[in-house]
Amino acid sequence: MDFGLTHEQQMVVDTVRGFVETELYPLEPHIERTGVVLPELGAAIRRKVLDLGFYAPNIPTEFGGGGLDHLTFTLLERELGRASMALGVFWGRPSNILCAANEDQKARYLYPAVRGERMDALAMTEPEAGSDLRGMKCTARRAGGDWILNGTKHFISHADIADFLIVFVATDTKRITAFLVDRGTPGFEIRPGYRSVSHRGYQNCILSFEDCRLPDAQILGQEGQGFAMANTWLHATRLSVAALCVGRARRAFDLALNYAAQRRQFGQAIGKFQGVSFQLADMITGIDAADHLTLAAAWRLDQRLPANREISQAKLFASEMLSRVADQALQIHGGMGLMEDLPLERLWRDARVERIWDGTSEIQRHIISRELLRPLGA
Repeated sequence: MDFGLTHEQQMVVDTVRGFVETELYPLEPHIERTGVVLPELGAAIRRKVLDLGFYAPNIPTEFGGGGLDHLTFTLLERELGRASMALGVFWGRPSNILCAANEDQKARYLYPAVRGERMDALAMTEPEAGSDLRGMKCTARRAGGDWILNGTKHFISHADIADFLIVFVATDTKRITAFLVDRGTPGFEIRPGYRSVSHRGYQNCILSFEDCRLPDAQILGQEGQGFAMANTWLHATRLSVAALCVGRARRAFDLALNYAAQRRQFGQAIGKFQGVSFQLADMITGIDAADHLTLAAAWRLDQRLPANREISQAKLFASEMLSRVADQALQIHGGMGLMEDLPLERLWRDARVERIWDGTSEIQRHIISRELLRPLGA
């Protein structure tokens, strides 16, 4: 693995970080106060990203996307992690599972998503089916040549701004099937979700299906193959979580490092006190370790090597590292760290959800240990 960045990769890093610091940082205080991103603001961010030519960077060029490899896309996600999630979501990264669509579906869903004309959201989690996706109670049954969907999804990220949803439900076969469901489809309702301590402005929503009728043409992939398709296309989302955590941790660390160098107590910079300097050493060591784990997992994907364990390791370590770093950065700032004048209290709050969504830390440990034991027959 080459640890140096190519010219293209460095350009991606510089461009995204410059955009985040210039365009998104100034908007964060307002979003934190109101908890809302107005539609016109989201549209403006989307237009600027489209003008940069960086929209849909994760989608292959054959479908009109940026076609970034996994490593370069992970670098992009790392830089986006520095900004509020509520704003970064408008840097469109359509679900790559849409690449599994048939030609008609590509014309109606994938290509408009790549052009920034439509936004998608994924719907898996239910009140009684979080980590256990096979325990879904949301069902679709055959009726008159169509499918009738009934049930509830919750914790569905940014469904409030999505034009269509990729919804995973249990079908008559008791297996999982993915459906493309347009906003406004009769029998389908998107409701506000719960007030969360993490990621203000980035909404979670509740989806309700009551005799929602869909034709076969809305099945994404094949009937009963939703679980396998999700494992094929979506496992790399955990890598994005890891990358976002690394970016967020670096922002917290930069604030702590500069403060430790400038803040003086007892006649010297507080960074010279061992209690602070050792914290800084531990913070940067953890950040670099998470960064290397994350980039190494992305590199393995690009080399078409098995990466399931490595991705889970990156997600587990990076998300837990972020919680420690955010807490230590706040501690170094003392009372000011808790004030809304600085982004630290937000980074501290936002860090908590990363150990839960896209597979809890416990699920990641299960995946890692399973990958270790299976070859030994255990």
